[in-house]
Amino acid sequence: MAEQEPRVLGDRYEIHQRLARGGMAQVYLARDRSLDRPVAVKELVPEFATDPSFVERFRREAQAAANLSHPNIVGVYDWGTQDGTYFIVMEYVDGPSLSQVIRRDGPLHPRRAAELAGEVAAALGFAHSRGVVHRDVKPGNVLLTATGQSKVTDFGIARALSSPDDDLTQAGSVMGTATYFSPEQAQGLPVDPRSDLYSLGVVLYEMVTGRPPFSGDTPLAIAYKHVQDQPAPPSTIVPEVPRGLEAIIMKLLQKRPDDRYPSAEALRADLNRYLDGDLTAAERALTGTAAGVAAAGVAAAGVAAAATTVQPAVDPGTVQPIDDVDGGPDDAPKSRTGLFVGVIAVLLAILAGLLFWFASSLRTDTVAVPALIGLPRAAAQKLLDDAGLEAKFTEEPNATVAAGLVISQDPAAKTDVDKGSTVEVVVSTGVERVEVPDVVGKPRAEAEAALTAAGLKVTVNEVESEQAATGTVIAQNPAARTEVDRDSMVTLDVAKSPGEETVPDVAGQNLQNAQAQLRAAGFKIAATKEAASATVASGLVISTDPAGGTTAKKGAAVTITVSTGVEQVSVPNVVGQTETNATNTLQGRGFNVDTSTKTVPAGDSDIGRVISQDPTSGKQADKGSTVKIVVGVAATSTTSTPPTSSSTP
Repeated sequence: MAEQEPRVLGDRYEIHQRLARGGMAQVYLARDRSLDRPVAVKELVPEFATDPSFVERFRREAQAAANLSHPNIVGVYDWGTQDGTYFIVMEYVDGPSLSQVIRRDGPLHPRRAAELAGEVAAALGFAHSRGVVHRDVKPGNVLLTATGQSKVTDFGIARALSSPDDDLTQAGSVMGTATYFSPEQAQGLPVDPRSDLYSLGVVLYEMVTGRPPFSGDTPLAIAYKHVQDQPAPPSTIVPEVPRGLEAIIMKLLQKRPDDRYPSAEALRADLNRYLDGDLTAAERALTGTAAGVAAAGVAAAGVAAAATTVQPAVDPGTVQPIDDVDGGPDDAPKSRTGLFVGVIAVLLAILAGLLFWFASSLRTDTVAVPALIGLPRAAAQKLLDDAGLEAKFTEEPNATVAAGLVISQDPAAKTDVDKGSTVEVVVSTGVERVEVPDVVGKPRAEAEAALTAAGLKVTVNEVESEQAATGTVIAQNPAARTEVDRDSMVTLDVAKSPGEETVPDVAGQNLQNAQAQLRAAGFKIAATKEAASATVASGLVISTDPAGGTTAKKGAAVTITVSTGVEQVSVPNVVGQTETNATNTLQGRGFNVDTSTKTVPAGDSDIGRVISQDPTSGKQADKGSTVKIVVGVAATSTTSTPPTSSSTP
């Protein structure tokens, strides 16, 4: 019997095998005949192809995703219709989903989880900057390449923020997957980028614990828990979860969007702090926003939501993946009760601490230094007095710790010292106040430098003036010698000649939008150049000449530089080279080097030389990426006694 010919869509895409099936579409592995490459084809299932609302949602998915060109987003190549249904052609990712990895391997290492969360946050931040909210962030929509890079897919229920009148998502309807709902999604309320961050918090929770924070028997039950219940801190499930990462997760899972990170970029910055071993903003917030110990303890326990009522608005047509575990309702405690219990628990902890220090002082001439950070000055003084220690207080301003609370102590908490020893305690005076310098009449650059040196931020309005010299400050707000918080914004009015216009800042936009914005402002396009960039995605504007934010004559020609993405470099062959030479060779090509060793027999020619490398030579890799090399080291010689032989009777 002859082999059946593969089905072809759009006279171009050969369908070979089904990869997955969702609620409204099926995904196939296909081959692009024109470019001879594998692609993924998502095809709307026939029963929905006649539903205008589903078709429109499907079409919008293609449009939304096609405008999102980013290394951590699955690319969309094409879309079309055939045989009464619709399809989207996407980048094929030859690797598992994050959901499959968690099911297979269980909890991820905290550092790996943070790295993946940072990549997903980068993808979401890029989408948010283009006005798109994903609305269905979950492990099944995060794919991993063969190199371990994450790629977010399926913007099928995403909605452009610029379309507030979208009638496809009716008020009170719920879109997404219940296990990863934000509280506002569960209630059918409007969503924004912070809703995606909550869902990412659920994903990160699952990555480090192996399970989501809420489960139950039905989607409605899980939705109820997202609105009403507090998640257990991840460390109560997996004790190895670091405090810094746990603080990030608990901040992401706050019920109120205002209590989460304000943006994906802010989340990425905090994840990078954790990865660098620094104190995270989420950790600082546990003490810095506290009015006292009790409030700080409540924040640490994750008790942060006001009581709300669930609106059961789960859409029966909502996409639910085959492997999603949906859950059932518990008797949800009222948040007021949770707050009360949290406060009592913290007060008991404080009492226990006081008793501990008091007992210690009775037993010995040495005493452990109590923990003072985050406490009001009076409370710190009382603990030190009770422990038989002297206090030396100093004050300094701090932008993150409220006035009157302890910033640091020396010696550190739990250090054993002699009774009567002095503990140096630094107390916050709150945000530092600075005086605004007088910059009226100064050139713009000089004025900005003076304000920056004073610890202030600057924004500039350009105002046409025939009296003042171009580029001179003609007004400032706040006025000179006003006292303001450090990092406050000062607005400058800077003179410009009549007929000049400010060049729009189009960095980060696609070329078409950038050109349109520049022309609308009265400028001509002189030329378009291309350049590699490690920070700007391919196809987006890196810079303009004249630069955005500067002034130029109306009608002046502007040169646009567009990113070609991260520069690709051919990996050199360093196998057989000494470690030093190999490192110099790779760094000379712009790579970072990660060296490990492998024991080889004494006298082996590989001692001190590179045995293997990854990536291998000849492959193209991002400039600035890491090449791993393995260097041979001699085995340590040991003297051993031959084993005594024995015979079995």
